[in-house]
Amino acid sequence: MSELNGAATSVHAHAAASRAEMLRVEDLKVHFPLKKGIIIQRQVGTIQAVDGVSFALKRGDTLGLVGESGCGKSTTALAVLRMLEPTAGRIVFEGRDITHTAKDDMRPIRRRMQMVYQDPYGSLNPRMKVRDIIGEPLQVHGEAADAAAYTERVERMIAMVGLLPDMADRYPHEFSGGQRQRIGIARALALEPGLVICDEPVSALDVSIQAQVINLFMSLQERLGLTYLFIAHDLAVVRHISDRIAVMYLGRIVEIARRDELYKTPLHPYTEALLAAVPVADPEVEARRPRVIVKGEVPSALRPPPGCRFHPRCPKAMEKCRTVDPALTDLGAGRAVACHLHTAP
Repeated sequence: MSELNGAATSVHAHAAASRAEMLRVEDLKVHFPLKKGIIIQRQVGTIQAVDGVSFALKRGDTLGLVGESGCGKSTTALAVLRMLEPTAGRIVFEGRDITHTAKDDMRPIRRRMQMVYQDPYGSLNPRMKVRDIIGEPLQVHGEAADAAAYTERVERMIAMVGLLPDMADRYPHEFSGGQRQRIGIARALALEPGLVICDEPVSALDVSIQAQVINLFMSLQERLGLTYLFIAHDLAVVRHISDRIAVMYLGRIVEIARRDELYKTPLHPYTEALLAAVPVADPEVEARRPRVIVKGEVPSALRPPPGCRFHPRCPKAMEKCRTVDPALTDLGAGRAVACHLHTAP
């Protein structure tokens, strides 16, 4: 692995200097037809899982994608990887439009974009040893011809994620949740990807272990110049790792900003609610914090409400919110919000 043979520092320096755009998603939509009937099926509706998502991600940066369960975060990630077919929109990866790239042509592209999954228990084959799990991508992509080089590469990956050499011959059930996630990270990095999509990679772990795994992600990014799309449902989780944060609600991005700006001055009421839900260790500070109460449940993506999709739950909703759908408005300096409170009348 070139980065592991001493070139990691130069690769990261080059990536930071170039600041080239690695990923651009434009008006991405992923809709699923809802059909009824056994023999003769007819479409009775459309689930708008992702409905017009746009963002850009520069090389070496981390974009945190945050929102409640079911808002379309994971569907967005799978569409970016072309593991789900987009209904509409455009996906540009490293300057190449891959929106309609054929499956066979996606194979070499997928070497450059990998995924770390949410469940460290279900994402690893229980019948395979750790060395085979990490080495499987190398075999699939034809990089396992030289047995000695293959073994050395797998061992380097094991060491890189903080596991011991003798763990290579163990099975997944012999590891803790945090250790299993490290194995998943090593597998994702085996092919030297540029983009790593992390789909809630710490949500199934204990809080103390979450911090360790997030620190590992940050260390690997610094060492290898990685670019992350980091998905979470908790703003506290993405705070330290993200350069920018996009807040998603019911299939759409409602606010996007640099991390510090978002935490200091959230503009969308939904962002305010998510931040208010993050606990503070100091009880005095916690007692003085304003309460933002969001009522009800997330509406169905099958029948999203008219106007602003958040208005049935929004404590600041106006009459306009019930009828007019706010566009994601660019406010400058990389910040955008979809809210009538911050757009021209």
